[in-house]
Amino acid sequence: MIELLAPALVACLLLACILSYFGLHVLLREVIFVDLALAQLAALGAAVGHLLSGHTDSFATYLYSFGFTLAGAGIFALARPARTRLPQEALIGIVYGVSAALVILLVSKSALDRNEVESMLTGRLLFAEWGEIGAMALVFGAVALLHFALRRQFLEISEQSRIHTWPTRHQKILDFVFYASFGVVVTSAVQLSGVLVVFGLLIVPASCAAIFFASNSNRLLAGWLIGTISSSAGIAASAIWDLPTGAAVVAALSVAFALAVAGSIFSLTPE
Repeated sequence: MIELLAPALVACLLLACILSYFGLHVLLREVIFVDLALAQLAALGAAVGHLLSGHTDSFATYLYSFGFTLAGAGIFALARPARTRLPQEALIGIVYGVSAALVILLVSKSALDRNEVESMLTGRLLFAEWGEIGAMALVFGAVALLHFALRRQFLEISEQSRIHTWPTRHQKILDFVFYASFGVVVTSAVQLSGVLVVFGLLIVPASCAAIFFASNSNRLLAGWLIGTISSSAGIAASAIWDLPTGAAVVAALSVAFALAVAGSIFSLTPE
């Protein structure tokens, strides 16, 4: 049993580390559902790739998936709210809705069966293999190095995004790099773990940390800790009670958020 769940546990820990960091920026930018939109674009690209190549797990399908995600990164980077009545969340919702509808239309014309559609949209965390986890770790490591090198610029843009000032050309380029790297993470993560686990690990640890801490460094460390503990608890619950792994992880994250909200009632002001 341990050998079966070990790859899923390692995958969740990797996801918790990278997504807790992106969750910090997502909360600062107030674009909570951007990962759902990017994940849906990745699914749309996968559906297009399957329709054209006929192989759901082929490298060509992955390239289509990433290409659509990269297009979404360009849209979100160029559409920062400034001097406009259209909130960025509205654009994110439109991209998500249109992408979801197109996925349904494409799947209806493809040869995918129900299990393949479910795997494409919800992931296959329990069946993760060490080879693909290693590849995912390399991708996440490259993204982490990029963000470490540009950490001050990215944080400055995220903190200033609420002011709705007109972005400079340099800021637009950095915004595109941010969303493109986020898209790389989402594309890799969704294929393995599914949309719900990605969304949960992105938002819940960062939200729990934001309840108790004001500084970004403390929020990041707390987010890592909460994501790690919740993922481990979800994997353990999946093994003990024979539950779907991804759903168990999301349920554990929901318990962590409920405990954080309950604890906030008795806490003082954030540090």
